[in-house]
Formats: sequence, structure tokens, C-alpha cells
Amino acid sequence: MGILVFISVLLVAACGLIYELVAGTLASYLVGDSVFQFSTIIGTYLFAMGIGSALSRYINRGLANRFVWIELLLGVIGGFSSALLMLAFAFTQGFELILYALVIVMGVLVGLEIPLLMRIVRDRYQFRDVIAHVLTFDYLGALGASLLFPILLVPRLGLVRSAMLFGLINAACALLVLLSCAHWARQSRKRSKSPPPPKTISTPTRLYLPATLTTSISSSPASRMTSAFFSTAICNSAPATNTATMKRLSIPDWPLSRLRAAS
Repeated sequence: MGILVFISVLLVAACGLIYELVAGTLASYLVGDSVFQFSTIIGTYLFAMGIGSALSRYINRGLANRFVWIELLLGVIGGFSSALLMLAFAFTQGFELILYALVIVMGVLVGLEIPLLMRIVRDRYQFRDVIAHVLTFDYLGALGASLLFPILLVPRLGLVRSAMLFGLINAACALLVLLSCAHWARQSRKRSKSPPPPKTISTPTRLYLPATLTTSISSSPASRMTSAFFSTAICNSAPATNTATMKRLSIPDWPLSRLRAAS
């Protein structure tokens, strides 16, 4: 399910660039001076993305839920941005004010997306893999959007329908991330319910003698040591299974001088 999150990164990047291109193209169509319009809109959009990235550090809980709401809000604002700007140009005197206000709002929301996605998947992958995968899919999505916009979207769909299409794609990204997080939550619950593996406790090896052999050990030190070694050899070759008739062997720590004197 992790691939769904990275696909959503690709789609999110494509949507963000499409909204930027729609705003710049529409402003150049309606106001003119395309160089000035594209330069100021791109610069304002990137500045707003930096503000969004800085604000993302204040979101500490419910990252997936916050991301879903951000995607839905961005889908609504970005999807209707083209139509709203056309209405503002036709019926108001503050077209440029509304234009840059929309660019700032969309840029802040887009700037929140990537940091939240990286924090969502950071517990599933190593940090270097998170950075590599997220940035790779982000740049691929930007490349795809920059090619689709002039070749397919504007000639076939136009600015209004293109913006609405990518607004729906933003909502689909929210759904993908929600499904991935739900799948990870189910896996975590299964791991918590599974019983822990049994612990193996190593016990020291003990020597046991049959009761009939322990009674035959004499009181002299030499005979006790001889019986002990004899009993140990018996136990190592054929260990007894009936513990009720076994008696623990306690080998006394006889001094070496007494053993030599007894021999």
C-alpha cells in the first residue's frame, strides 16, 4: 500500500503545477504582459509554498486527517479557481487582488502537502528512502503536468475544465492516502493482537543418580569420588527419565591433601 502514497505524491505535484499554470495563463490572457504575469505569479506561488512548508511543523497530531482536509480544500479552491477568476474579471474591479490572493492560498496549501506526506510515511521507510522517493515522484509529477498542460489539457479541455479535472484528482489523492493509512492501521492492530513468541530459559545442567547407587557410596573420600565419577558416566550414557526415583548428587569439595592421603 505504500506505492499508493507515492502515486498520490506524483498526482499532488501535478495538481499544484496545473493550478499555477492556469493562473498564469489566465492572467496573461486577460491582463496581458505574459512575461510579467508568469514571473510574478510563479514567484508568489513558490513564496506561498515556503510559508506552507513552515506552517506544517505546527501540525503534530492527526496527520492523515489533516492531509485529507487539505486535499479536499485545495481541490475545491483550485478546481474552481479558473471560473472564479473569469467571474472576478467580468464583474469586479479587483481582479489582480483576487488573483494573487488565490495564488497565495493555493500555494500555502500545496506547501503543506509534501511535508505532511513525508511525515506520514517516515515510520514505514528509512529517512533516506523517504526523501528519495517523495522528491522523485514530486518531480515526475511536475514534468507530466508541464507536458500535458500545453499539449492536451488546454487544446482539448480548456482552462476551466482542466482546473476542475485536477480538483477531482486532488480529492482522489486524499482517498489514496486514507486507504493507505487505514491499511497500515489494520496491520498494526494485527501485530498487537498476535501473542508474543515464547521465551526460552536456559537451565543449568544437573547430575542425577539413582537412589540405589547413592546408598552404596562409602564414607571415605576416595570411594566417594570414584562413585561420583562412575555415576556421572552412567547418567551421561543413559539418563533416567523417572525423576521421582532420582536423587541429586552433591559432590563435596574435598581438599586435595585429603584425597592424596586417602589414595
